[in-house]
Parts: sequence; C-alpha cells; structure tokens
Amino acid sequence: MELFKKTAAELSDILAKKEISAVELIKDVFARTQAVEDKVKGYITVTQEAALQAADAVDKKRAAGEQLSALAGIPVAIKDNICTKGTLTTCASKMLYNFNPPYNATVIDKLLAQDVVVTGKANMDEFAMGSSCENSSVHPTHNPHNLGCVPGGSSGGSAAVVAAGETPLSLGSDTGGSIRQPAAFCGVVGLKPTYGAVSRYGLIAFASSLDQIGPFGRTIEDTAMLFDAITGHDPLHDSTSVQTLFEGRTRASLNPDVKGMKIGLPKEYFGEGISESVRKNVLAAAETYRAMGAEVFEISLPLSAYVLPIYYILSSAEASSNLARFDGVKYGYRSPNFAEDDLISLYVKSRSEGFGQEVQRRIMLGTYVLSSGFYDAYYKKARAAQRRIKAEFAAAFEKCDIILTPVAPTTAYEIGSKTTNPLEMYAGDICTVSLNIAGLPGLVQPCGFDTEKMPVGMQLIGPHFGEQKLLNAGLAFEQASGLKNIIAEL
Repeated sequence: MELFKKTAAELSDILAKKEISAVELIKDVFARTQAVEDKVKGYITVTQEAALQAADAVDKKRAAGEQLSALAGIPVAIKDNICTKGTLTTCASKMLYNFNPPYNATVIDKLLAQDVVVTGKANMDEFAMGSSCENSSVHPTHNPHNLGCVPGGSSGGSAAVVAAGETPLSLGSDTGGSIRQPAAFCGVVGLKPTYGAVSRYGLIAFASSLDQIGPFGRTIEDTAMLFDAITGHDPLHDSTSVQTLFEGRTRASLNPDVKGMKIGLPKEYFGEGISESVRKNVLAAAETYRAMGAEVFEISLPLSAYVLPIYYILSSAEASSNLARFDGVKYGYRSPNFAEDDLISLYVKSRSEGFGQEVQRRIMLGTYVLSSGFYDAYYKKARAAQRRIKAEFAAAFEKCDIILTPVAPTTAYEIGSKTTNPLEMYAGDICTVSLNIAGLPGLVQPCGFDTEKMPVGMQLIGPHFGEQKLLNAGLAFEQASGLKNIIAEL
C-alpha cells in the first residue's frame, strides 16, 4: 500500500477508521527504512522491536474502544540529543557512546502519553554543533534528494528520515537554525518554536538560552499536529517554559486566509552572498502572498550584519560551560590512556579523545570569551547587542505581522566541500541565528527547487508566540503552491 507516502494526518484518519492497524503501518515504514537507510544513514539507533510492541499496544487500545489521540500509532523519529529512557542517547558523540538515560525528556513523556510510536534516534552533528550532519562520530547523513549532498545540520538526520519516507514526523532541536536549515535542504517543513513554548527538560544542552526542541513534517498540518503534542508549560522541570494561549490547538485553528496580512521582506537578507536560485524562489513566494491579498513590503533589519559574531560568542560561551560536566568521571567515555593518580590527565585525555574537532573548537572559543580580561570585551558586549536585536525585531513587528526571508544562502552543498573551512560553514547560518538570539519562532517550508532540482526553503518569522500566524501563512502558501509531502525518489 506504500503507507510511508501518506501524511501523518492521512494516516491518523485511516487508523481511526480501522482501515489499517498500527502494526501494519509500522511494518510498512520499517520496510521503507530497510530499503533506503543504507543510502541515507539518517538514524543512529533504530528501535524496531520496541516500535512493534508500541504499535500492538495501540491496536489493542483501539480494539477495546479507548479514546485515542490523533497521533496514536503514528511513527516519530527523535533526534539523538533528546533523552529516551531505555534507548541510547549519544548526541552522535564518542563522549556519550554508552549513555542510556534513566529518564525521558518531557517531550518524550508527552508523546508517549499520546501513544506515538518512536522509530529510533536520528543522526546529528555532535552535540548539535554543525550545519551539515558531517560532524557525527557515527557517520555522515546524506540528503535523500541527492546522496552526494549534505542534509543540513545539526538535525540533519531528523530531516532526512522524513524526506526519505522513513517516518512521517520527527523531532529536532534548534540552537541557531538546526531545525530550519535541514528542513530547507531536505524539502520538508520545520518549526523552531518561541523560546519557552516547549520544555527543554531532557534535551542535552548546547546553549541553554538558545536551544529549543521543535517538529519536522512533510506538511504544515502534520507539523502542527506534532507541535501541539509537545508544547506547554513544564513547571516541575523547566522554569523557562511558559503556558501559551495556543497550547495544543494550532492544528484545529489553522486558517489559510492571509488577506490583509502584512509581510515584511528585510533587504539585508537578500543581499550579497544569497544565490540566485534561493533569491528567485523566495521572492516568487512573496509574489504568491501578494496575489492572495497579503500586503508585502520591504523592511530593514540593519543589525543583521552582526548576528553571526554575536551568536558564536554567546553559544560557544554556553557550550563551554554546559560541556564541562563531561569529564570521564561519572558517565560516558573515559580514556584508558590517562596517567594513574593524575586527575588532570584523566580530564585531558578523556575530553581530547571523546570530543570531536568541532566541539573542541567551540569549547575553546567559549572558554576564551569567558576568561578574565576578555569577558567584558566579548561576552558582555554580545549580551548587550542581543538586547538591541530583540528591540529591532520588536519594532519591525509593529509594522508587519510576519517576516519572510531565505533560510540559507544556498541549497544543499556537496558532502566534504566545506569541512576544511569552518568559517565558510558558519556563514551559512546568517539567515537563521537571529531568531535564536531574539527567542522568536520560525517556520521553514519548501518554496521551489534550484536548477539541480534540489529543494529551496523559505523562512517565516513571527513575533513571540506567533506560531499560529506562521502556520496559517505557511498553510496558505502550501495550498497555493502545491509544494507539500515531498518524498525523495531513492
């Protein structure tokens, strides 16, 4: 039946009508995984046995007449930095190669309460540090639309398995674009929620003030379904989480009418460095909105020129602090080569051997900007600049409802083409990091293809807790363009 080609919303409907069973669905999905995973390499761990047991439990509940959620029996892949009790959570790092969490992340408990079926743990850049999914200690993930290209990062595995038809939904995390850039490169939908809209408890931290868990799907409706399941206040475990007005209701409130909506196009996001294919497709999307009755006009966000250095100072500083706990003492990797009776040797050897080059690079940068004599010169100034960026966005949203931009300067590039030049890789984050700095929500969806038939994504930015606006606008474009449920031909 090729169930893997159906959307989560379609699968939810036919499961509810008992036209198929959850076991039949998960077997079909794993058959697809078995057929393409050797090419895509989107997973680190596949939990087929546990998934079949979970699907069987859903079927029994449905047969008994229990009231089930819309997500009951729907397969979902989980990024490997989100803790799952009883299943390895490695952050794609040698440092956590054997870490089996004794607890679930809050988002996992929420999903299990709705009877989702977890298919496995998706590959990623080590500790979520990277933009290509090449920094994994396990293997690089390949873009399903062109196996010679990267899927984006750091949530590259989560995006790739959705694009390849290995699962209809997945969870990722976004610190500077790690949901949105892979979504664009792989031709799927990705939502980076407002900071605080989703609990971070159980997300292994990269930069705590910037990290946010979010959903991937192949349609706007599917993405809203998964977002509804994970959003909400977590008073016991995450004091930065908040109660939202839309909690659990964005799918039910979807409205594709954008007539009269004010959409801003920041001129700084369409300047030098943006490829012609990306610029052309995003501006064509703007014309589509104009044809639907939206008011589209140019705005200016001049502080965009400073977002990359601000982001890498702040994120690396927090990474330096957060990753200090991985010392080879309590859990994770411990080097066999340290000198006996020398604790410093244990630390140095374990961290040098356990962390990859990109992680070590960011720890060093973060330690430097936090050190005596440099804290005021770098970190303190970056925090002050962060406040100004927040104010600039707030002023922009007094003029417009949402902002439309590219996601990355280019479409997916060849594997290995940027690994020797980290600064060039970092420059690819220019369109995404500002949202994490300001704590804003961002929605990415496909808006076309380049000359090589690789997906081009567009980014919709909303005010704080403006997810419903973004999803509504995204649905309007999806219906007008027909660009949805894109599955790679492998």
